[in-house]
Amino acid sequence: MQTSENKSKRLALVLVAVVFAMVGAAYAAVPLYDLFCRVTGYGGTTQEASAAPDTVIDRKIIIEFDANTARDMPWKFKPAQHRMELQVGQSALAFYEAYNPSDKTIAGTATFNVTPVKVGQYFSKIECFCFTEQVLKPGERVEMPVTFFVDPAIDEDPNAREVKVITLSYTFFVTDEEETDVSARADQKSVDVN
Repeated sequence: MQTSENKSKRLALVLVAVVFAMVGAAYAAVPLYDLFCRVTGYGGTTQEASAAPDTVIDRKIIIEFDANTARDMPWKFKPAQHRMELQVGQSALAFYEAYNPSDKTIAGTATFNVTPVKVGQYFSKIECFCFTEQVLKPGERVEMPVTFFVDPAIDEDPNAREVKVITLSYTFFVTDEEETDVSARADQKSVDVN
């Protein structure tokens, strides 16, 4: 027979274990959700690819481009083209333009998605400015490329057959300056380019 003191200790240990499990689950939730979105295209999350497919099909699709900035991001950010038409499976190159009108160096990162969200799993990027942090000096203007394609598998999905237009959307956010030395990165970037 267990004493009430032993039961209390066991209950305390179980509760401590539950708390640790919940904290661990909270830390794991964000990376697991990100992985889930990237694998499934959930929420319009696009895919990454090393190259375009060998197959290009006759189906044409229009890609529209959208650009936004977070409230605290002073950059001017816009697509260089507003739309393009391409064949499914064909690799395409588009540009976005960013301008820093402020008097300080600012680092930013872009989040992205496509709409309709059900085609996220078929929209793949080979190269994209969104894969890395971007740093702009005061008054600097840059063109940022994105190379992409729409996977021919979209044609086999009965829920995506009626899609004729896909919108690729980016939103730039200021990178947390406390974690990084923005000026040092900007100077390093100019050295790497030269």
